[in-house]
Amino acid sequence: MPRKYFGTDGIRGRTNEGAMTAEIAMRVGQAAGAHFMRGTHRHRVLIGKDTRLSGYMMESALVAGFTSVGMDVVLVGPMPTPAVAMLTRSMRADIGVMISASHNPFADNGIKLFGPDGYKLSDETEKAIEAGIDGRVSLPPAEQIGRARRIEDAAGRYIAAAKSTFPDHLRLDGLRIVVDCANGAAYKVAPEALWELGADVIALGVSPNGININDHVGSTDPSALQAKVLETRADIGIALDGDADRLILVDDRAQIVDGDQLMALIAIAQARTGALKGDGIVATVMSNLGLERLLWGQGIALHRTPVGDRYVVEAMRAGGYNVGGEQSGHIVLADHATTGDGLIAALQVLAELVQSGKPAHTLLRQFDPLPQLLKNVRFTGGQPLEDDKVKAVIADAEKRLDGTGRLVIRKSGTEPLIRVMAEGEDAKLVGEVVDGICDAVRKAA
Repeated sequence: MPRKYFGTDGIRGRTNEGAMTAEIAMRVGQAAGAHFMRGTHRHRVLIGKDTRLSGYMMESALVAGFTSVGMDVVLVGPMPTPAVAMLTRSMRADIGVMISASHNPFADNGIKLFGPDGYKLSDETEKAIEAGIDGRVSLPPAEQIGRARRIEDAAGRYIAAAKSTFPDHLRLDGLRIVVDCANGAAYKVAPEALWELGADVIALGVSPNGININDHVGSTDPSALQAKVLETRADIGIALDGDADRLILVDDRAQIVDGDQLMALIAIAQARTGALKGDGIVATVMSNLGLERLLWGQGIALHRTPVGDRYVVEAMRAGGYNVGGEQSGHIVLADHATTGDGLIAALQVLAELVQSGKPAHTLLRQFDPLPQLLKNVRFTGGQPLEDDKVKAVIADAEKRLDGTGRLVIRKSGTEPLIRVMAEGEDAKLVGEVVDGICDAVRKAA
């Protein structure tokens, strides 16, 4: 049975519409607070946000919800999603909340929840909270409601934690780094961490105004970063998304480097030193076959999951793996973080750059990807993938790709989109297959 509020990454939608209203946010706070009120200790929730204009509204509504059921609230302000996960655990909070719609435009917002261990909630826990959102929550007497306070040193705590993942014997002296923070949650912490490690830092996307988050900046649009890398003759460019749990790099020749190449570099480096745990790494069905073939040649397995970093993390925890991620740039390094962390992943790549002495365009090109094409089709209702004509076109495409490629078709968990991806050894065939399916879906939708 489909869930009413939660998608693949928390609750997300357009501000003041559907589930993304102040009223629903308050009820989420009440339901989540009531669910995690266990034991006799003084209960605490930690709340962070990105830089969206609606963050103020959602933060206030969540504070009202949590305090009304007796939870104390700790506010950390604009902070990366992985920082909220880390601080939730280090401050012994019962639950953590990140107010963000990640890479989406400013008009969207979302609510991501973390348990006391810093991990995203299970499907079962989210279902229980959903029941509370639409139900009645018991409220305590007036003298037992919660209090709210803001802590000022959250950024410093996260910067220190991120820097601790960088080898003590290395520095970034002599490296010119352009970092694009997407006018989002990492606009202060990312440039500061890189500067403290010795880099010559050139910062983009560090002037948030509430509506410019992800607006022609960040990992979803690295064109400004590419131009700045060439203009300043930088050694490397780092692009984060709105909540900084995603990373895309640009090499010294302004070529984009995706999450597959980064996972390959990190996994092979860890295997070389014996730090790689399990028999391989975890990635999603979207990762390129070129990555799988490269790792296989190194004796490293690639275990695939459905799309979504939460599914990657679940598989990593179940199998004891410490490296995983997505082609889109969610890189999960379980030795250092409980969720994707763009800054920490970037620091591991920078450590390899320093130690290798190679230019970024050489180091970061770990394999030649097979031709891959992804297109999105927006739909307004119905079930276009259940249409008989669409099914027939998909079946024909699978036959044409049989033995030479892959086809992945799915609904987005955060937007009303059908995502159609194909890859194979024949770029022309890949393009024909994707275009044919997209046309069929448009007609059905």
